[in-house]
Amino acid sequence: MTHNDVLAAINACVIIPTYNNAKTLSRVIDSVLTHTPHLIVINDGSTDATHNILSRYSTLTRIDLPTNRGKGNALRKGFGEALAQGYDYAITLDSDGQHFPDDIPTFVQEIEKNGMALLIGDRNMNQDGIPGKSSFGNRFSNFWFRFETGIPLSDTQSGFRLYPLGEIRDIRFYTTKFEFEIEVIVKAAWRGIPIRNVPVRVLYDPDERVSHFRPFRDFTRISLLNTWLVLVTLLYIRPRNYFRTFKEKGFKRFFFEDLLHSEDTPLKKSLSVALGVLIGLSPFWGFQTVIVLFLAWVLRLNKLIAFAFSNVSIPPLIPFIVYACLSIGTFVWGQSEAVSSFNWQQFDTYRPYIQQHLAEYVAGSFVLGISAAAVAGILSYLLLNIRSGRNRS
Repeated sequence: MTHNDVLAAINACVIIPTYNNAKTLSRVIDSVLTHTPHLIVINDGSTDATHNILSRYSTLTRIDLPTNRGKGNALRKGFGEALAQGYDYAITLDSDGQHFPDDIPTFVQEIEKNGMALLIGDRNMNQDGIPGKSSFGNRFSNFWFRFETGIPLSDTQSGFRLYPLGEIRDIRFYTTKFEFEIEVIVKAAWRGIPIRNVPVRVLYDPDERVSHFRPFRDFTRISLLNTWLVLVTLLYIRPRNYFRTFKEKGFKRFFFEDLLHSEDTPLKKSLSVALGVLIGLSPFWGFQTVIVLFLAWVLRLNKLIAFAFSNVSIPPLIPFIVYACLSIGTFVWGQSEAVSSFNWQQFDTYRPYIQQHLAEYVAGSFVLGISAAAVAGILSYLLLNIRSGRNRS
């Protein structure tokens, strides 16, 4: 392999989005060209000397956008061009000089060794010279990425990345600016694409580096995006993943593998069971999945177990649960009216009946939920300890 064919092994190209980085652009391009001729540069409406600089290079692919539309839009244009040229991967890096193109082989070696993935350069944000706002922003991003995907990464904001183009081509994206780099890795993780860090170097030179990140506007957009991604995670992604687990394993296998054989302690498992039963019998219809996953996360309990037992309110049991809640609530409130007029056969009558006796229903729901959760938690704890003792013997 010649020096200029470093990306040939994985059929990759390099994409550089640039906007008013004339000071560093030539140095970045020249350094990239020592590793590969397969270079796509997107001039995102620059108003400085970028146009003249790019005119010196006849071999690279150049896309000139008439106005500045944002980094995310530029990257998406670059991905489209790379796919049209038949590349399987694209390495992206910024044009402000903070990345070292000499680290490009690191991405290639990682793919050759461990297979397809979306790779993000790990800049070691704890080293000297890293701006405090950049380090904080990265920790903020890492936290929400892990919440939304379950994947722990040490750097989620680096623009020095490798994208598997075929795997992300059918994902629908909505953002066009800096927040795109968050949207793309979260949605890729949701698709089951492996996301990994690789070590890279970074240089923050205040005399040369020009940052177009606008703290208030861009941080607000990133926060709004993370809010939306968290809602999708709680309402769709995690329930989808849990249902897939149940479908693949079946209840019996799930019970013995995920409930009995997980590394969590018997106390943690039994508390997770209790939480699931409590929320499943609560009067928060339509929001039980969101509530149980959020509380399991806050309390550091087993989310899968809690979610599984929150489904105690399955359709065949709903009439019995509603009747029990109303009966208990009537007793708690000391009402003389019985629930003898409750219609067991017609589900449509439940809602108006509950509305007429809302206070009784809510009170009964909490009493039943707390009682059932206590019983389920205690029984689970005893059974788990008995099984644990047998395994030790």
